[in-house]
Amino acid sequence: MNATELSQALSSHAEAVCRHYLPNGRKNGRYWVCGNVQGAPGKSMHVRLAPPGTPGKWTDEATGEHGDLLDIIKSTTRAAELRDAMVEARRFLALPLRPGTPAYSADSDAQTRNTFAARRIWQQSRAIQDSHAEAYLRKRGIAVQDVPSLRFHPSLLHRNDRFFRRWPAMVAAVLDNAGTLKGIHRTWLDPERPLRAAIPDPRKALGSIHNHGVRFGAPGAGATLVAGEGIETVLSIVTALPDVPAVAALSAAHLGGFHPPAHIARLVIARDADQDGGDAALPLKRYCTRNDIEAIVVEPRLGDFNDDLREYGPDAVAQAFTPHTCERPPA
Repeated sequence: MNATELSQALSSHAEAVCRHYLPNGRKNGRYWVCGNVQGAPGKSMHVRLAPPGTPGKWTDEATGEHGDLLDIIKSTTRAAELRDAMVEARRFLALPLRPGTPAYSADSDAQTRNTFAARRIWQQSRAIQDSHAEAYLRKRGIAVQDVPSLRFHPSLLHRNDRFFRRWPAMVAAVLDNAGTLKGIHRTWLDPERPLRAAIPDPRKALGSIHNHGVRFGAPGAGATLVAGEGIETVLSIVTALPDVPAVAALSAAHLGGFHPPAHIARLVIARDADQDGGDAALPLKRYCTRNDIEAIVVEPRLGDFNDDLREYGPDAVAQAFTPHTCERPPA
């Protein structure tokens, strides 16, 4: 069976596939609902389970990503290549493997390759200063100063079901609390204008990003950290408050699963003004409570804090956070 035939076979068992590979989701009418294609809890991703429409097709409303059940298997098993996902799909469907097919270990082989690929792209990228990526951020009202977590790749390969093409891209380092590179996030850009590229899936992650984030500054012991969803949203807060450390979890579902450093005293959760933003803030706040970290939720006036920055300016954004990011008085 080729990839198309496997996808069609999987679609006949769409609900079973979702229950197996997306166990944190739930059935809602003709859809399976979860947080993202990695299987996080949430409500932004919808997988069609029954007609009308093709069962197994899915869309993530938060990121614009879409695909089929084979994509879900590839993502949740952390398969580096499509052929690895096809091996897993055949196992799920109890189909015989082709003679000579090597054993595939999702937890070791593919994860290692994903991390290696992420590090290779990161090393190939250059500083963001004076680049097309810097122009993209400035177009959104963001002040780009010393941001070692962001780089620019002038010609990064983008692939989807219809084409393979190289585009300029902003590349962000996803780090754990120890500062180890766990993956990257890529934002492909229009080669002529400082805008996101008008292509399907202009933003993609690579590597292990769950519980981690793109970091802007390092909080010291007993300090305050700001955590938000997208890179542009969090950089808007950093533009208004350049001395406050912050982290972008990259989506609402990943914000809900973010694990802040144990040594901080306070986490300010910069949610987006939608249902997914509210849903993400609740589990993160509960995690902080269990780990003796004060958690405060701040909501923008408009859709997100980049909208606020462009509409009202940096002083208005700073005003929303200043009461919560000031240093605590000595005990």
